[in-house]
Amino acid sequence: PLPEEVRERRGLVDLHTALRLVHAPYTDDDHRRARRRLVYEEAFVLQAALARRRAEAAEARAVARPGAPDGLLAAFDARLPFALTPGQREVGEQVAADLARPRPMQRLLQGEVGSGKTVVALRAMLQVVDSGGQAALLAPTEVLAAQHLRTLRDLLGPLAEEGMLGAAERATRVVLLTGSQTAAQRREALLDVASGRAGIVVGTHALLGEQVQFADLGLVVVDEQHRFGVEQRDELRHRADLTPHLLVMTATPIPRTVAMTVLGDLEVSTLTDLPGGRAGVTTHVVPADNAAWVARAWQRVREEVDAGRRAYVVCPRISADDADADAGADDADLLAEDEGLLFGAAAPRRPLRAVLEVAEELARTPALAGVGIGVLHGRLPAAEKDAAMAAFARGETPVLVATTVIEVGVDVPEATVMVVLDADRFGLSQLHQLRGRVGRGTQPGLCLLVSSAPEGTDAATRVATLAETTDGFRIAAVDLELRREGDVLGASQSGRSS
Repeated sequence: PLPEEVRERRGLVDLHTALRLVHAPYTDDDHRRARRRLVYEEAFVLQAALARRRAEAAEARAVARPGAPDGLLAAFDARLPFALTPGQREVGEQVAADLARPRPMQRLLQGEVGSGKTVVALRAMLQVVDSGGQAALLAPTEVLAAQHLRTLRDLLGPLAEEGMLGAAERATRVVLLTGSQTAAQRREALLDVASGRAGIVVGTHALLGEQVQFADLGLVVVDEQHRFGVEQRDELRHRADLTPHLLVMTATPIPRTVAMTVLGDLEVSTLTDLPGGRAGVTTHVVPADNAAWVARAWQRVREEVDAGRRAYVVCPRISADDADADAGADDADLLAEDEGLLFGAAAPRRPLRAVLEVAEELARTPALAGVGIGVLHGRLPAAEKDAAMAAFARGETPVLVATTVIEVGVDVPEATVMVVLDADRFGLSQLHQLRGRVGRGTQPGLCLLVSSAPEGTDAATRVATLAETTDGFRIAAVDLELRREGDVLGASQSGRSS
């Protein structure tokens, strides 16, 4: 694949020579020359493939969605109860310009947890609706999809009540589509989507089903894009005659995303400023074998609860009967890739903490006597998940023991403390996302990482990094060092591409 003139210009040996010398070198210089040729060829092929992909994207046609001067977007901006940050305005202008062009937008929106990405995405969706199209918001979990539905409806108010009493003069519908809906709910949602009555469709993987037909899909927004398979992210884009615009969002660029954006596969927008009023989060590592420190952690939880606040307790699996390999598999990312190496090959792996057993333990813990404790995990029916979150938000169960189902998007401003058990068994990006669930109001947040990772392991590095910084981009850089960028042209999301 390496053109002869390129090889000669770079002073590279031919492929046969490179293969022979890399396997049977006579000198160190032979090996270096051979390896240089093979590395250059792989990088050349990678760059050429990405250049072709960019060229194909530039030639693809999309429907321009310039919006309308007196449409839903203008009405939404007028009723916003807060001012957009400078970053939100700047990124909004970039996205609006992309949508107004007749070629598909391919943009990554990255920003710290709580930086206001949802508002930027909603403004983009309204611009598309004003242009006669539909927007789909793809979320990784039902809890997050339901949270998005509530958030969008709250932000839009009467603008989201088309066909209802009290609706604005110009309004649309925001509908939800998930796998756990009843047949009647699903049938009604599918009809609203197919007829175009629903301008904004929020859903989980259920949106990828073949029976979901859009009237005019103009924009696909993928929230927390690292939670989806590589093929899944593009599945919706093949549902329209012309390629819809694409906006993917993440609070922590995972290594694959870092590599792809550095290589120019996506346009990148970054939100660097946070909305005013956020108090920030402090993070500490709690050694799991230090009983006094662990006891103090539960005492801190009690102090926050007594002050009228909320606490999350995160576990990597649901019940003690779950196999370690299935830990948190309902909604979690892969656990730490080096978990089998934490204690050496011969040592048995310690059992991971489970939601159901931890909830029972906390109910018997003197520090939390009389405190309501709720449970949330991915195996609960959708109605029970909603009920658990509602009870937590109201303060009926101010301590919520959960899996990583609460990792993204869940917004309870009164939540100020999080205890992550077996923190060393989670990925770095995942820990950063979890931490983002606290400190979202005016009170400072506290994140306690209970860990037993031996010093010098990747797991210990992950936990220590999170305690040292809240900078999502530094976290992404460390994650890249630990996990590498993945196969940039394929489907693997860890390991090296060259």
